[in-house]
Amino acid sequence: MIKKILYVLIAALVIIQFIRPKQNVSAGPFTNDVNTKFAVNDNVASILKQSCYDCHSNNTVYPWYANVQPVTWWLQDHVNEGKKELNFSEFATYTAKRQRKKFNEIMDEVKEGKMPLPSYTWIHKKAILTAEQKAALYKWCEESLATLPPAEPSQQSDNNKTSAK
Repeated sequence: MIKKILYVLIAALVIIQFIRPKQNVSAGPFTNDVNTKFAVNDNVASILKQSCYDCHSNNTVYPWYANVQPVTWWLQDHVNEGKKELNFSEFATYTAKRQRKKFNEIMDEVKEGKMPLPSYTWIHKKAILTAEQKAALYKWCEESLATLPPAEPSQQSDNNKTSAK
């Protein structure tokens, strides 16, 4: 009986290898990328590519284990959620209000050490941000925010409420 269950489980594992989600891979060019609207120096571009773009762009560089089911499903769901929250490849299409919000969220997430996610940096050690990289991202966000039109008074009070929390 145990052998039969084991055979069924192995067969199921083999069969699910053929059921694959669509991968997040685009050839580009990305005409709405964040760097088309905001100045992104080489250092920040490198940081974004190394630590952010796998989950927050239209082009994920998949690791070897992304070819093993059911890991692929979990990984693709994670990428889809990341892109839904923030997609640097589509950043120029965001409204100024949303861009402002995203820059503030990036600063908060990086400052608090929430991004990149520990589940990502556990395997991708090069994605761990140094203090200098965090400072560079923070400065870039501040500089980018300064290029946006001023927030409407209701937005400014909303931002103040968020900052006070």
